[in-house]
Amino acid sequence: MGALLVYVNIYLLYPKYILHKKYLKYIIYFTISIAIFYVVRTELIYLFINENVWPESQTPQRAYSFNHILVVFLIGIYDVALVTTIKLTAEWILERKRSEQLKEIQLKTELNFLKSQIQPHFFFNTLNNLYALTLEKSDEAPRLIIKLSGLMQYVLYEVSSSKASLHEEINHLNNYIDIERIRFKDKIEVEMDITGDIEDVKVPPLLFLTFVENCFKHGLKDNDFVKINMAFKVLKNDLLEFKLTNTFNPEIVQNEKHGIGITNAKRRLNLLFSNDYILETNILDDTYTLLLKIPIK
Repeated sequence: MGALLVYVNIYLLYPKYILHKKYLKYIIYFTISIAIFYVVRTELIYLFINENVWPESQTPQRAYSFNHILVVFLIGIYDVALVTTIKLTAEWILERKRSEQLKEIQLKTELNFLKSQIQPHFFFNTLNNLYALTLEKSDEAPRLIIKLSGLMQYVLYEVSSSKASLHEEINHLNNYIDIERIRFKDKIEVEMDITGDIEDVKVPPLLFLTFVENCFKHGLKDNDFVKINMAFKVLKNDLLEFKLTNTFNPEIVQNEKHGIGITNAKRRLNLLFSNDYILETNILDDTYTLLLKIPIK
């Protein structure tokens, strides 16, 4: 009988009234249910088990007395409260797990979408470089095609997860810089410094490329000269620090439309690291500086 009362509460009364905030109706129907439970329980025990309607007691109990009604009601309420609490706790744990799984799926879906935006954005800029060289009938065009082919292989085939080797990413950056050197020749100067052991460090793929691209995008115009300093440093507290400094042409930024690169990078950082990263940028006169710190464990 206790199990029947519990089932009535869990699968009928609770979802129909409590979940719809009909608390008064729930109290009324639960009281009716527990009254029926009392009568049926008492009569069944009296008829089939023992004339003492409360065999748990060492002394005979008179049916339908106040004390007997109170005790049986408390037993019923205790059974219902205990089982309902267990069931709701189990459902809460499962729902939380489902919510976390859904959030993870949404996160991966959006990250994949953002990565798919990076690749066309990168290749569009690089093909523009190649187009400029072909117009000039430059002998450097074949070498640029080879470099671009290597980058396409890395981006399209080798970058397949949310993490990539920092060592490979730096090689990828160097290839990209070589492509820009082919186009701009002696108009650029790039220095890169690496501190610490980067062999086992994993980072979001193509993240740093976005910032390096902007150095060329915002720094070069006509006969401008751009100087870029990059530094990767593995810190003791499981952080990777990336510093970038480059000469800056304000006229280019004022006259051009905003691209998706930086916005994309910030969105990826928010998705991947929430508030566990630092991104600071600053413009002073004709110098642009960027500081990025991300966790690597």
